Amino acid sequence: MSEDAMAAEFDTVAAWTAEAVTRLGPGHALPAACRGSGSPAALEWLVDRMGLAPGTTLLDVGAGVGGPAELAARHRGVVPTLVEPAEGACRAAARLFGRPVAVADGGALPFATDVFDAAWSLGVLCTVEDKERHLREMVRVVRPGGSIGLLVFVRTVERLPEQPEGNHFPTMAELHSLVQAVGLRAGDDAAVADFAASPEEWEQAASEVDAEIERDHGQDEGWILAQRQQQVMVDLITKDLVAGHLLVCSAPA
Repeated sequence: MSEDAMAAEFDTVAAWTAEAVTRLGPGHALPAACRGSGSPAALEWLVDRMGLAPGTTLLDVGAGVGGPAELAARHRGVVPTLVEPAEGACRAAARLFGRPVAVADGGALPFATDVFDAAWSLGVLCTVEDKERHLREMVRVVRPGGSIGLLVFVRTVERLPEQPEGNHFPTMAELHSLVQAVGLRAGDDAAVADFAASPEEWEQAASEVDAEIERDHGQDEGWILAQRQQQVMVDLITKDLVAGHLLVCSAPA
């Protein structure tokens, strides 16, 4: 197969997701767009602990299709801006939610210094090789003392039997060392597994989107690669070899 697995998951399938949601209806948008970013309960916890409130400007770094930022906007009135390197995901996010979105790498954010009240990066750090640069850019664009939220998938063992293509999972110790190295002050943290699972109707809507995509693209290389990538991740989490971890930090004052 010639297509890159990361491109398949975050570019090709993202575009198909927007098409499927358009056919199925807007009630499918958030469940489909939040896939892989934690349950609604976990995201609400992150919003609470970051102190996000009406009017808060939030930068979502590595936003994918933009579901978590949209959830924060609808539930708390934050004002989101999305950054995502995959063009297909950017087009999908704009189509589904109409929020400002820029095609850019998290290690070179196209914004001035100290312009956002808060930033988060959800399930992204483990896909980045230069993790310190990614975090330093987030610190740079957030106002002094602002909140920075992370969802990081960490490995719980020294060596994994396999891992999804393009992923570089840190250990918890490595994550905390990175946070300290860029001057962030770590605050509240939580394991994603400790939160309630997504509601049944939420899972049903997401599954209906997947079924719609599979009906049209089930034999396409992009779908096959993305499904394989997802299954490897599910297996690692199920076996407790990789675990999702939420961390709230404060930018240097």
